[in-house]
Amino acid sequence: MSVDTAVQPTDTGRPERAVLDVVVPVYNEENDLEPSVRRLHAHLSGQFPYRFRITIADNASTDATPQIASRLAVELPGVTALRLEQKGRGRALRTAWSASDAQVLAYCDVDLSTDLAALLPLVAPLISGHSDLAIGTRLGRGSRVVRGAKREIISRSYNLLLRGALGAGFSDAQCGFKAVRADVAHRLLPLVEDTGWFFDTELLVLAERTGLRIHEVPVDWVDDPDSRVDIVATALADLKGIVRVGRALATGSLPLAELRSQLGRGDLPTPDVAGVPSGLPRQLVRFAAIGLVSTLAYVVLYALLRGVVGPFAANLVALVLTAVANTAANRRLTFGVRGGAGAGTHHVQGLIVFGIGLALTTGALAALAAWAPGASGAVELLVLVIANALATVLRFVAFRSWIFRGHRARGTHAAARRTAA
Repeated sequence: MSVDTAVQPTDTGRPERAVLDVVVPVYNEENDLEPSVRRLHAHLSGQFPYRFRITIADNASTDATPQIASRLAVELPGVTALRLEQKGRGRALRTAWSASDAQVLAYCDVDLSTDLAALLPLVAPLISGHSDLAIGTRLGRGSRVVRGAKREIISRSYNLLLRGALGAGFSDAQCGFKAVRADVAHRLLPLVEDTGWFFDTELLVLAERTGLRIHEVPVDWVDDPDSRVDIVATALADLKGIVRVGRALATGSLPLAELRSQLGRGDLPTPDVAGVPSGLPRQLVRFAAIGLVSTLAYVVLYALLRGVVGPFAANLVALVLTAVANTAANRRLTFGVRGGAGAGTHHVQGLIVFGIGLALTTGALAALAAWAPGASGAVELLVLVIANALATVLRFVAFRSWIFRGHRARGTHAAARRTAA
């Protein structure tokens, strides 16, 4: 469905409906709000060919942000101010988008870290009807990003985890530069529970599972050195959100079939081919590749977390995250299991195998502490990598002979039937 870009006059002769509403969620941004909104307004006035609105969504600021927002709404045409009494970026976006009459809804962070030249390419596919949602991506080919190594690693690890745990196909869940068609938003927003930073991810996963098309735009992005996001608290909240959404998908509590029939674009016809890789050499190659990525992710996560929570807790968290992603990736890529049937059981079984790996690595840490209490961090990491290698061998045996054994057999029988036919 394309957007009607014809501006209809009201009885007073003034146009009544914006094509685009850009929401700027803010909390205590008295220093950055005015220059950022003026810059955004100037860009839209000079570069955007349709009627627009900028909505400043203030969620419970305690400084002068509300007063500045109100003044800008009076001074600048097309700028409105919305005040919420509770914090939460997701809450601010849900409230502003739900109340908007615009045909395309977008948002950008107040620091304008994303180059505004990407705004029209972001929303154009939604206006034309080609796509249903659009995201700016800092991880796609053609993106140009300036930020520290720590935030780069965290961002890539988070998106890797989403791919493994929730089967996400989009590349960048947390870039503060997104848009959605209003008809899609009004159908999906009541099903999105998160009110904080996980709001974006939950909306995107729900849209993808519904069969909607997500358009990605490579962006130029410069990190804000004054960002006040609490990385640890946000990461923990995101992990809880992943578990909650994963449980909802596994139990079928979300009305995906109904949404797909109403909003989805449907599946393209595919040829009837055998999609289950059952040969041992092929499985070993794929398992080894996934294992290499998982080990690298584990090393990075452990190194990041060790100084914050200590070696044992860092080992536990890093192993849980990489185990979930590893099971999901091997389920789909190594053993060819498609769809959501049995996914919950597979992850439970995968976590049992993870428990064995945890025992091995924790035991290795304890033994190192007892035998060489003064060992360097490099030696500690080497011991953990060796222990992880042993756990990886056990994981492959468990995957092949226990967790995915029935699926391998069914895939082999189905392929044999197709060959015989």
